[in-house]
Amino acid sequence: MRSLLAALFLACLLVGSAGAVGDTPGPFERFAGRWVGDGRLGIRDGATEQVKCRVTYTPAENGNSLHQSIRCASSGGSVDVQTDVKHDAGNIAGTWKELTRDWSGSVSGRVTERGLRVRVAGEAFKAIMSIELKGDRQIIDIHFMDSALMGLTLSLKQG
Repeated sequence: MRSLLAALFLACLLVGSAGAVGDTPGPFERFAGRWVGDGRLGIRDGATEQVKCRVTYTPAENGNSLHQSIRCASSGGSVDVQTDVKHDAGNIAGTWKELTRDWSGSVSGRVTERGLRVRVAGEAFKAIMSIELKGDRQIIDIHFMDSALMGLTLSLKQG
């Protein structure tokens, strides 16, 4: 199911938090390393599905650019995504690619007080995400547009 697989990788796509530009680390620095977690995917017919994800973040340029490797799985399938994004003056922009299916698209958004507000686009879907850092966890909420999928909520923990 193409839409379900797209939802799995969107769960972790482009996770970061707010930060100042300049001498202080950029918004991606706090996310360096490996994060794991799970959540639930909601489908418009009322069904839900458990999702598990593992994400590795490699920030560069003092935390203002990020390479991300994402692996997510559910009973409906799995995805393997690579993302590259840059932060500049509160704006975020970049690209993503799903490696096994050769899907790709763009990422854009803004750093907010609590984290990020991001728009992800590709041939098969569009979604809006809010990403918050709460203590040692990342809370990710995704709302799909024009899709059989309703939304996805994930909680990731570093480790």
